[in-house]
Amino acid sequence: MLSKFGLVLAGLVASPVFAESSAKASQYQLNMTKGVTDISADVYDLHMLMFKICVAIAVVVFGVMFWAMWFHRKSKGAKPAHFHESVKVEIAWTVIPFIILIFMAIPAAKTLIAMEDASEPDLTIIVTGSQWKWHYKYMDDGVEYYSKMATQQDEIHGKLEKGENYLLEVDRPLVIPINKKVRFLITSDDVIHAWWVPDFAVKQDANPGFINDAWANAKEPGIYRGQCAELCGKDHGFMPIVVIAKEQADYDKWITEQKDILAKAKEEEQRLLAMNMTMDEAMATGEKVYLANCAACHMPNGQGLPGVFPALKGSQIATKDQPKHIDVLLNGVAGTAMQAYAKQLSMTDIAAVVTYERNAWGNNTGDLVQAKDINSAINGK
Repeated sequence: MLSKFGLVLAGLVASPVFAESSAKASQYQLNMTKGVTDISADVYDLHMLMFKICVAIAVVVFGVMFWAMWFHRKSKGAKPAHFHESVKVEIAWTVIPFIILIFMAIPAAKTLIAMEDASEPDLTIIVTGSQWKWHYKYMDDGVEYYSKMATQQDEIHGKLEKGENYLLEVDRPLVIPINKKVRFLITSDDVIHAWWVPDFAVKQDANPGFINDAWANAKEPGIYRGQCAELCGKDHGFMPIVVIAKEQADYDKWITEQKDILAKAKEEEQRLLAMNMTMDEAMATGEKVYLANCAACHMPNGQGLPGVFPALKGSQIATKDQPKHIDVLLNGVAGTAMQAYAKQLSMTDIAAVVTYERNAWGNNTGDLVQAKDINSAINGK
């Protein structure tokens, strides 16, 4: 608990780097920001209380020390005292720090207990870390989507000037209402991540197989930025978090829009299931999907990284076992970096990338996978 609290304090110190709401503060300020939630304000107040106590102790201790050094110096003829033990002194330097620690522990415990109290939320969102993106699922509304970094690769590689929110922008931010208690159920699909939004005073580990919780109640609309704060692999630095806090009416409108988008997507999915791609169409689409989602590990030439990521060129899975090939794309491989793409890509994209992998780099199986084949695999038909 104490180490977690220390991480929150450390996170808030860096808050101006991530939060647009704190732009009015100096980027190089030395103190932490108050954030935009009651808990973050409590953390700030606790920090200032502890800081003042430490300053007071330092003033007293160093004051007595320098006074003793000055008025009992050798040039004034002071003679050192010769004694070994003093029961009164030992009692004093034991009791006084104990009282100070008790005085500090009471507000610290109160704040920590409040941070852990995620009961009776107005809204619950499941946050799932996945190499290297976040998945958000609104428990009460059925809305869910992935949120990926939106910074252009040309910015990362120095071909374009870096934007204001370099590495801290996403394609689909998390949206929450203000003045509502939002509970976050945080977990992971693969390795340990950490969901960290400094302005909310929230930093919680996302552990595979476990669910941790946290909560926030934003008091003002705005855009708040964070990052994964647990070293989680090669793209750890490219896993930002963006949260937009909206007025309740705007939030309700956004939820309605997301439900409409999902309904239209299902209609489009049914239309695509009735269509068949040609080999040229599948290869063209599959190459785009592969380069965007698979090439980072398996390499653009399909040869992988020996000993780290398996090759697809000439591999058993990409040339022989088509059902297993589809299953791996849909469900991933437990204990490895291979993700499950069933919720990340459309059935058409999955069909296209399977077709591409089975016919690129000289594999030339001639297999043409269609969206209906993926649908059958998903439904176990």
